[in-house]
Amino acid sequence: MNSFIDTELVETDITSIADQKLINRDLSPTKVSERSWGTYAIAALWIGMSVNIPTYMLASGLIAGGMNWWQALMTIGLGNLIVLIPMVLNAHAGTKYGIPFPVLARASFGTKGSNIPALLRAIVACGWFGIQTWIGGQAFNLLIIIIFPGWAVFSWGPGIGFMLFWAMNVYFIVKGIESIKWLESYGAPFLLLVGLGLLTWAYVNAGGFGPILSQPSKFATTGEFWKFFIPSLTGMVGFWATLSLNIPDFTRYAKSQKSQMIGQALGLPPAMVLFSFIGIAVTSATVIIFGEAIWDPVALLSRFESPVVVAISLGSLILATLTTNIAANVVSPANDFANLSPKHINFVKGGLITAVLGIAMMPWKLLADYSAYIFGWLIGYSSFLGPIAGILICDYFIIRKRNLNVKDLYETEGVYTYRKGFNLKAVYALAAGVIVALIGLVIPEVSFLYDYAWFVGFAVAFLLYWVLMGRLRKHK
Repeated sequence: MNSFIDTELVETDITSIADQKLINRDLSPTKVSERSWGTYAIAALWIGMSVNIPTYMLASGLIAGGMNWWQALMTIGLGNLIVLIPMVLNAHAGTKYGIPFPVLARASFGTKGSNIPALLRAIVACGWFGIQTWIGGQAFNLLIIIIFPGWAVFSWGPGIGFMLFWAMNVYFIVKGIESIKWLESYGAPFLLLVGLGLLTWAYVNAGGFGPILSQPSKFATTGEFWKFFIPSLTGMVGFWATLSLNIPDFTRYAKSQKSQMIGQALGLPPAMVLFSFIGIAVTSATVIIFGEAIWDPVALLSRFESPVVVAISLGSLILATLTTNIAANVVSPANDFANLSPKHINFVKGGLITAVLGIAMMPWKLLADYSAYIFGWLIGYSSFLGPIAGILICDYFIIRKRNLNVKDLYETEGVYTYRKGFNLKAVYALAAGVIVALIGLVIPEVSFLYDYAWFVGFAVAFLLYWVLMGRLRKHK
């Protein structure tokens, strides 16, 4: 354990590489002097990403499905503790060598094959970008109405609000990675204070937390509960399964392994549980105050009478959505698209591609109802991401013993070229993991395979990759 934490940071000089096809400024390893993110910066990153409207509403799908409040909160907390494990493991290479996710993937998939996991991750990120932009756009439109009431009469108002919020995202894309660190560091504590303020409002005005906290579970038997709990837990893991892959994109700027480990542990599970509880408790209070359960915080704020309170609250929700969207849904696909053609696509161009594709994926359909959101979107894409995580972790920790030849990760003719740039063993393991998980979607008798999609895909790909690679790929 100590060797895991105390690993020295490695700085690699790649200026001598003649063929620049696999390199650009954004994909190059960070220098040790550039790794300036301490424990607080990493924790603030996670708090900023966790405090957002989908997290606030996350428990609503679980409660609508039959859970009581503490069962929903337990499922969310357990899912985030589980996903923290691959998060910390995949972060290690980013911190030690200063490399981003698509470059790390070259070690296992090959210099060209790395585009397979990178693009799978990028497509999911584009979907999430669309979801967050859609939600933020609605909040932005309501904020305009509060400031200029006459705006409500314009039928194209929501579209304008959506595009304004989209433009805000693009601004930070163009400003680059350091603007994201600034946004998260200053936004995180403010967002938590606003959330606690909303919780205080709910408690005072409702005289307690109301009927939802006293509502019993709707499951008649333990079997019924487990039937719903298992896929729900997979959905909770799937919520951050994306970041468990591309976390090196951020930890390549971490000061040490200790900073990334403690920062993630302090920032992710506690923030997710706390903000989910705020969503549960405040919604519980709305039943008493307004006579109905209002899970959507934007719809809730529209009921407030004070324009100042509404404006401040909406502004904070917009900030929350912005911080999550930029950090979670832009950084990775920007690097992933850049990995396709480093000479022609940089971070900014990759981010702009993400912004355009995110709108094209029609996010409003993904949010149509809780079953489509949890059992369709979250579990569905986890069946692709679980196998990738299994391969990356097996390759780095088991096959290579945490030793990488960083220079060869950027060479067109190096140890990671494999066969014409592809390591087919990783491709076969990925395909097997995905297929086994998805079998449960089409064959009812083994539906548990899909219910456990992330876990099944991870295990199958991990084991098959280990068998196929054997002991032949250990680096000297």
